[in-house]
Amino acid sequence: MNHSDEEDQVDWQKRKLLKAGACMLGGIGILAAMYPFLKSLEPTDQQLAEHGSVTVDISHLHENEQITVAWQAKPVWVMRRSQADLHALTAANPDLLDPNSLQNQQPHFAQNPYRSLRPEILVLVGLCTHLGCIPNYATLRHSGAQFASDNSAQQNFAGFLCPCHGSRYDLAGRVFKNMPAPLNLVVPPYHFLDEHTLVIGQ
Repeated sequence: MNHSDEEDQVDWQKRKLLKAGACMLGGIGILAAMYPFLKSLEPTDQQLAEHGSVTVDISHLHENEQITVAWQAKPVWVMRRSQADLHALTAANPDLLDPNSLQNQQPHFAQNPYRSLRPEILVLVGLCTHLGCIPNYATLRHSGAQFASDNSAQQNFAGFLCPCHGSRYDLAGRVFKNMPAPLNLVVPPYHFLDEHTLVIGQ
């Protein structure tokens, strides 16, 4: 191999190294340029709050107390029911449209008379299934399938009343017959991390 061939081989190796370096730098440049775009595809903190899960501390939730948290931009009620409330849930069954929760308004684990994982803890999406108004907690007077406002001897019990069109629900979120709302209130997916920590959402 003469001197000219050696120089050609050295030049070829230099070109090869320069080409590899240029490709590497080009790749790094493309990745750097793509990073802001890829970052923009990630969910924002607000989106995570709206569509992710919500952790709720229920350690200070007393009997007949209710708190409201936001999940998927909806109000979700968390309530601790008393033993008297739980007993009343079975007594009201004949007047309910879907007492056994056969319609798909709750996860399978909540397809029971209390519509909950733990009987005393109620978790509901607080939107009427008629037109989406927010019902209020109320004391209703119950007499068969009718409701009265007088003070006659009738059984008092607690439930939810929609202020828009009068739909009434019991303390499991089950709608009464002959109401505008066609379905029970929705039970969201949830689970317990421990005795006092509830996670709403997947």
